[in-house]
Amino acid sequence: MRAGGGAVTRSGSGYGGTGSRLRGWGGVAGMAAACALTAAVTLLPISHGAGAGQAPDAGQGVTRAVATRADTCEDPEASLRPSGAEGPAIEKIKARGKLIAGVDQNSFRWGYRNPATRDLEGFDIDLVRAIAEDILGDPDKVIYRAIPTNQRILALQEGRVDVVVRTMTVTCARIKDVAFSTAYFQAGQQVLAPKESTVKGYDASLAGKKVCTAKGSTAYDALAAKSFGARFEGLTVSNQLDCLVRLQLGEVDAVVTDNALAAGQAAQDPAVELKGEPFTQEYYGIAVKLGSDDLVRRLNQVLDDYREGGDNGPWMKAYGKWLKDDLPGIKKPPEPKYRDN
Repeated sequence: MRAGGGAVTRSGSGYGGTGSRLRGWGGVAGMAAACALTAAVTLLPISHGAGAGQAPDAGQGVTRAVATRADTCEDPEASLRPSGAEGPAIEKIKARGKLIAGVDQNSFRWGYRNPATRDLEGFDIDLVRAIAEDILGDPDKVIYRAIPTNQRILALQEGRVDVVVRTMTVTCARIKDVAFSTAYFQAGQQVLAPKESTVKGYDASLAGKKVCTAKGSTAYDALAAKSFGARFEGLTVSNQLDCLVRLQLGEVDAVVTDNALAAGQAAQDPAVELKGEPFTQEYYGIAVKLGSDDLVRRLNQVLDDYREGGDNGPWMKAYGKWLKDDLPGIKKPPEPKYRDN
């Protein structure tokens, strides 16, 4: 693994069999343990409870206005037009003096604990800092709260966080429960499996295989709709990284997740790779509590500025720093879509 992690090695018969073992500082399992140990230092974890539940390319969409409603959901990525005006949600953050952000702390390249510095780092973390700088004038005025995948919506509904910046795909189902900014990244669902696996992608090669997904994820929804005979019920986890650990331990045969996350996991463990092609086209958005229109508009203004500047702009610099090595070929961020009302 890069950034201070040891490589995961295998011995015995087959990938992750009874003779498999993790070496170095513990591979991904070690990273997850280190994150858990350091969470209490700078993160305020959220307790568990019942939650709600195409590859990036050089040209990602065109700015346009569309009419979007949750009931018809013709274009869920369309958001409110940007504005710097303040309202109740912005005033609450300013009065507190801190932005409370729900993030991941163990998704390599996106939101993870650097084992060398103990700091949270990644593409999503850079975006959180940009939001805090815009609203509060200081990128460090953030309270980070680590939340599992299936707690993202509940954390917003219960007011435990102001924003969720955690590789969260904008979907028709989710816009009924939370509000989203415009898209800040384009991803797609893809299969991750050992290099020597007979799994070839999201196809019939999954038949009879044990497949791991995160609870409340679009990957789970995809398998529920079409599993190709894969076994996935009862194999879900709260945090997506746990799927990679299960794969390393031989408890599952494959993982289905966003290719943006899977690329980071493949970078951590050279024994696994992305299989086939992405079979969906999805967009990540910043999620907030329904009704926080002033915050949505402010986030869209932040994102408008974040996308500017071409190769020297904040978005492309963050991409180059965190994602380019594992997800090459992206020439620009996705263009925003706005709705009429």
